Amino acid sequence: MTTAAENQKVDRFVVFVVLAAVLYNGVLAIINASVAPLAFSHVALTEITILAAALVFILRKGIYARDLSILLYLLFTFALTVYVSVVNGAPLVDYFRNILIVFCFALVGTSANAQTVKLAFRVACGLVLVVLLMEIFTIDLYENLFYPMKYFENTRGLEQVSFGGSKLFQNAQRIDGRFSFGIIDHRASSLFLEQVSLANFSGALMIFAISFWNLLKRGDRVLVLATIGLILVTNDSRSMLIFALVCFGGYFIFPRMPTYLTALYMPLIIIAGFLVFLIKPDAQGDTLDGRVVLTVSKLVDLDIPAALGLFAARATEFADSGYLYVIYGGTVFGLLAFWLFVTFYAAGDTGPQRRCAHSLSVFIFMNMMIGGTAIFSIKVAGLLWLLVGHLKFANAGRTVEARASGSAGAGIGPAAGRSA
Repeated sequence: MTTAAENQKVDRFVVFVVLAAVLYNGVLAIINASVAPLAFSHVALTEITILAAALVFILRKGIYARDLSILLYLLFTFALTVYVSVVNGAPLVDYFRNILIVFCFALVGTSANAQTVKLAFRVACGLVLVVLLMEIFTIDLYENLFYPMKYFENTRGLEQVSFGGSKLFQNAQRIDGRFSFGIIDHRASSLFLEQVSLANFSGALMIFAISFWNLLKRGDRVLVLATIGLILVTNDSRSMLIFALVCFGGYFIFPRMPTYLTALYMPLIIIAGFLVFLIKPDAQGDTLDGRVVLTVSKLVDLDIPAALGLFAARATEFADSGYLYVIYGGTVFGLLAFWLFVTFYAAGDTGPQRRCAHSLSVFIFMNMMIGGTAIFSIKVAGLLWLLVGHLKFANAGRTVEARASGSAGAGIGPAAGRSA
């Protein structure tokens, strides 16, 4: 039998893997700036190593009957990947890799206790806040330490345009006329080196905050709220400002709403997008309505061959249109499966679980209307799905030791044969 002390024990390996997913871009950038030039292969190898470590952890603990839904979803996505690769005559695994990230960190989360999840978020939050303060108050030190412009040139092949000698990533530079609080002269990026991941990191923190609020000590609450607030006023993300209001109201409302209502978020957001398209069909540029109209116009132009994955090689073209990215990379059936998975995988028995389930769906499906692949980035998805996986069985008291004892049902892996 597991003891209360064992259930409170932090799994350092889980914390290390999750933090590696959050921090690796910043670490590689420092190496690229001060030690030796890196290439895309170094980034890919690092991400593969992190995913391999997560998979090793999962296989050591075993895969159980409770994990059947996410395992079937991964296998379905793999089958779609084989299909689109065959019909396109080339291996196209980008979308499968993204779902593999979700699978790995969600299953790691099912074996992580609350103390482990809180420590992972606490350390990630603290480091992002420290680097964000550096970026705000000592921009020269930040630029010289990370040199984001050169990092993205070397590792992503993105030719950068220098803005007055700045070493920042060009997409983080402020665009004239774009909404801004005017705190700094660019869009903050912190450890992520680019502004989109930092914005989505604040979204993950919001989901964590409303799900874990009653379990957080005062210091953790101050840390999380301060980080979210500082990101919002320096990153200039309009979508995350809206999401902050959703989470604030959702903290009180979501526990009173049944979880099955999360199935409505994606269709409602798509319908809202079409309404914006009908009202402002000519909207364009880096504005909310411009982003929405861009996505909807491409959905309108979508033909049957594209919906069936015959042009999957074009998926990466839709970095700013998440629905198109999923459809091109995984077919319309992949989008349907992703909708069902996000909607029904998260648990909804307790107040914290329902807060997580509702805010997760809003966060993902809203982002897919105005953004693309960013929600799948391991830098943010690792933490987010760790949280979702943990909360899925938190009410049942599922822990690492409980899984090892076989209480979750028949399993696959070394842990399946161990006795309590």
